[in-house]
Amino acid sequence: MKPLKLVALALAFAALAGIAHAEKKKLIIATEGAYPPYNFVAADGSLQGFDVDFAKALCSKLDADCDIIKQDWDGMIPGLIAKKYDVIVASMGILPEREEKIDFSIPYYQSPTGLVASKAAAIKTGADGFVDPESLAGKKIGVQRATAYETFAKEKWPKAEVVVYDSSESADLDMTAGRIDARFDDFIVLQTGILSGDSKDDFERIGNIWGEKAFGSKGEGIGVRKGEKDLLEAINKAILDMRADGTYKQINDKYFDFDIYGG
Repeated sequence: MKPLKLVALALAFAALAGIAHAEKKKLIIATEGAYPPYNFVAADGSLQGFDVDFAKALCSKLDADCDIIKQDWDGMIPGLIAKKYDVIVASMGILPEREEKIDFSIPYYQSPTGLVASKAAAIKTGADGFVDPESLAGKKIGVQRATAYETFAKEKWPKAEVVVYDSSESADLDMTAGRIDARFDDFIVLQTGILSGDSKDDFERIGNIWGEKAFGSKGEGIGVRKGEKDLLEAINKAILDMRADGTYKQINDKYFDFDIYGG
């Protein structure tokens, strides 16, 4: 073969490789960055946590180039609808009111929920094993704004004062400072937050742990815009593949000592 033909063939292959690379899917993924251990900003400014590692593995399964960005919780769904990003991986519960606005993947984990209170608040457990609603009368309970925890607390404990915060970290700070009596949140968040700080001996879990069904949630899902069926199907397949090939377990075991996927 003549050198000129070799050059032409090489150029042809290079062009094909360039086209293949250009066609690789590009996705922007939003997470909150204020919900440890699921998602948080590390000391070096990078986004870290279970959600972030899961999102990176998801991108690998989708063969996509991904950017993971930080988005405040209140603007999470509006930002997706406005096409600021393509996917939400931010420990978002699959609730009916959210399903009216966006589509969700199958659950990628189940969130346990608990109430932690100051020992000085003298909040008690009821006969059913959960917190006694009467003992919450007049108490201040910190929750994150626009979550199932806020809705649940206001409906189930009308005699309590539900104080809403932009992030779980802000609520923990007020709890430590004595400005609220209790925190209601994902129990793992509480364990790694208020129950692991310097003042951890001042606080205790009250009663049983709630499952997702108590909040009308199907579990924590990955959010995409309405109508993006192909992307949603690819994400669902990727979640199941990660469960099957051990990728999920590897990420899970980095953060938890039990299988958070649930039933």
